Amino acid sequence: MFVAKSSDNKEGVYLVSKNDRSDLVEQMKEVLSDNVKIYFKALGYHWNVKGVDFPEYHRLFGKIYEEVYDATDSIAENILFLGSDAPYMLSEFQSRSSIQDASVVNTPVSMMSDLLVSFETYLMCLNKALVLATMANEQGLINFLSGLIDSNQKWVWQLRSSLQS
Repeated sequence: MFVAKSSDNKEGVYLVSKNDRSDLVEQMKEVLSDNVKIYFKALGYHWNVKGVDFPEYHRLFGKIYEEVYDATDSIAENILFLGSDAPYMLSEFQSRSSIQDASVVNTPVSMMSDLLVSFETYLMCLNKALVLATMANEQGLINFLSGLIDSNQKWVWQLRSSLQS
């Protein structure tokens, strides 16, 4: 740890040293794992949705899994930037993720409800990573995580709005 001084030369802001970022690395591995779990969940829902409004929900789940997939490589690269290898085995994603599996349900409302809970869980994980990145003064990662939080908050808003009657 080191002490940063403010412009008035007062000490007191403690940041994580560059040598001790293990908590941040582990949290980023959870971020990657949650991202992969949501990707596969949205992809599975895209494949299996049924009902009168099939085209609408098929498109929605497609947009979700495509956007989530697009973030995957950047998350892994940020883990590499921190000096660690990124997880890649499905078993490791499963064990590190806080996203719960769901039974196969073919109704759009059930799928959207489950994805909403998954995104809310993911946002908690992302926010924890953001706090740790801030403590480590990792400015690039802070910016990246802030953007990821914004895009995932959009899905929470859209899913929640779609579920309201």
